[in-house]
This record gives sequence, structure tokens and C-alpha cells, in this order.
Amino acid sequence: MQRLLTVEQAAAALGTGPRFVRRLIAERRIRFHKLGRHVRIAEDDLAEFIARGTVEAHHERRGA
Repeated sequence: MQRLLTVEQAAAALGTGPRFVRRLIAERRIRFHKLGRHVRIAEDDLAEFIARGTVEAHHERRGA
């Protein structure tokens, strides 16, 4: 079973504040689980969110 993170733990992993993570949840930009009144984010879902935001570097050739 994978680990479920609190909003605060997810925010720490992203290096942001909990408010940012709550906004991601409210805007449905990240998958989350509702456990009663509690919200949890699976580690895999957090990793997927990070991967979706990855921008590949553009390499230019100079003086070929």
C-alpha cells in the first residue's frame, strides 16, 4: 500500500506552503483522496503532478 500524505507533508515535499497545495486540490489540478473530512495525496499522485510540470530543456547548436 502506498503512503498517503497530508496537505502539509505534500507542501513540504514540493517546497511550498499548504495554501498552494489546497489551491491545487480546489482547482482539481492534483489527484487526492477524501477520507471523511480529511484530504490525502498519494505519493505516486504527487510524483505524477511533478512529472506533468516538467519542462524539457531546449538545446541550441551554436556555430555548427
